[in-house]
Amino acid sequence: MKQNNPSLFDIKSIDYSKYCGIDEAGRGPIAGPLVVAGVKLFKNIDGLKDSKKLTAKKREELYKIIKESSKYYIYEISAQKIDEIGLSKAIKEALKAIKEHFKGSKFIFDGNSSFGVDNIETLIKADSKVESVKAASILAKVYRDKLMIKFAKVYPNYNFDKHKGYCTKAHLEAIAKYGYCEIHRKSFKINLPSTSHSLI
Repeated sequence: MKQNNPSLFDIKSIDYSKYCGIDEAGRGPIAGPLVVAGVKLFKNIDGLKDSKKLTAKKREELYKIIKESSKYYIYEISAQKIDEIGLSKAIKEALKAIKEHFKGSKFIFDGNSSFGVDNIETLIKADSKVESVKAASILAKVYRDKLMIKFAKVYPNYNFDKHKGYCTKAHLEAIAKYGYCEIHRKSFKINLPSTSHSLI
């Protein structure tokens, strides 16, 4: 796996304006898809930040602006596929798909691993440092949140619109009461509130 030592990586010496920035949303939840976005910006956009540092309203506003100001590609991998091949292979699949979509581009991915995909640079906290990665972070987050809000209507017992599939107390209590639904990642081990045993 390709890794960069952030202490040796001088971001100021590299022009990332022509790079395709890549970031993901949904690596940690126990339900819902993994969403990975690649973005090549056509122009500067004011207010870009790591999606986690923005309000939902601001993310939604920037989501529309980014789509109008970039070439982008969003790749979605279902919970069932994650259970089948594992999270690392799912991320690798998404990175390869984005690389194929933006042939001939240079790539920068948030984090410290390219998951075995060649010619993808990595940078820890790139979603706070590189404009195109910030944009990718926002696209992936908003796109996934929209999906989870739709799933909340299909599976109303789980309140996916509130926790977006993450491992909250309320989510675990819902699983303990109703069991898994179709979008749960059954390969992720969890400890239910009513038992000390993992539900697999």
